[in-house]
Amino acid sequence: MQGRRSGTLRDLRRENRSAVLWSLYFDRPRSRQDLGAATGLSPASVTNVVRELLDEGIVTEVGSQESDGGRPRRLLDVCAEHGFVIGVDIGETRVRTTLYDLTLVERAKADLSCGPGEYDMDTVVRAVADSLHAVLTDAAVDPASVLGVGIGVPGIVEQGPEAVVHGQSVHWDAVPLERLLRAHTDLPLRLENCAKTTGQAELWFGAGRGARTAAVALIGTGVGASLVSGGSIYRGVNSSAGEWGHTTIIADGRRCRCGSYGCLEAYVGAEAILDRFTGPAAAAPSESTSMLTPPSPSAGDEESALAALVAMDDSPAAQALLAQTAEYLGIGIANLINLFNPERVILCGWAGLLLGGKLLPAIRSAAERYSLRHPFAATTVELGRLGPESVVLGAAILPLEGFLNGAIGHRP
Repeated sequence: MQGRRSGTLRDLRRENRSAVLWSLYFDRPRSRQDLGAATGLSPASVTNVVRELLDEGIVTEVGSQESDGGRPRRLLDVCAEHGFVIGVDIGETRVRTTLYDLTLVERAKADLSCGPGEYDMDTVVRAVADSLHAVLTDAAVDPASVLGVGIGVPGIVEQGPEAVVHGQSVHWDAVPLERLLRAHTDLPLRLENCAKTTGQAELWFGAGRGARTAAVALIGTGVGASLVSGGSIYRGVNSSAGEWGHTTIIADGRRCRCGSYGCLEAYVGAEAILDRFTGPAAAAPSESTSMLTPPSPSAGDEESALAALVAMDDSPAAQALLAQTAEYLGIGIANLINLFNPERVILCGWAGLLLGGKLLPAIRSAAERYSLRHPFAATTVELGRLGPESVVLGAAILPLEGFLNGAIGHRP
């Protein structure tokens, strides 16, 4: 009985600590009285938790504010250098890695280029390992002070004792990526699908903040989505929820990277858009839509090539392709609206922001045409607010969330 009671008290202590940390993290600085009002904890409970956090160096006093007729109230803030988190984006053309302090201020970053479509596992593992070493060295941070590393990956992450990645579009079949990375680093690792890390970042700090239901659409070389339900990321039975890019919009349509035909990704992913612009691709025999064949933009990589295409205002062929892309993207968004009924659809990713920056009115218009009127009226279609770095930031949030919940960095 004593052991059981001890466990209950430990859980209560952790819950109180977590409540104070979450409240302070998103609205700082705050006084002890403010924290009590926000969390519903008693003054004694807040005092105990704050004393513990001060002793551990997680929280610091940063001044005072006047109170009504009483002593000034001491203000509390999170100590930025108590710990660090790292976010990694295994993207289509590069591995981006950023080291942040505890308040998510960037301290160092590394950007290692890979060739488009270069998903060779040895190359990816080496790039991640090199980038982790680079940011730790540049910021002069002791690895022991790193709370964890979040990694956004292009595929479904099967969570377990070791995370395994299933990335059909990039030919990753049950890749034991966590085990491969652990051969190069002892840092705590957490892997997640890159669309879900983007959704996490927008939910915390961007266009999704305050939303109870949202669909965060990530468009880069490929296409994915993060579904927010009840204020949290919805993952499904095996974490594959959100494979929006592989919903079919045209029967027997263009060949998709996943091997199927007519997927949304085969029409609105950056690779597919450029392929449709420059010439015929692997399409099903029954597809009747003719391919556009004007000269390719002269840019040397996918991101600059798409930017050049979007900027070709004097090219009727480019404008026709972009109008068609907006139509397809609107159809995909309408499917999200009709099926999921979100408050917001948020267009993110480097390609999504490029396309949305020019085509958002046309995309909204197409979404309205293909949606049911009632759910569309309750939905906004908008651009993400965090830019192309949202995948990295969302990945860094993974270990930070564990810290705020008390799962890591907490003495038992």
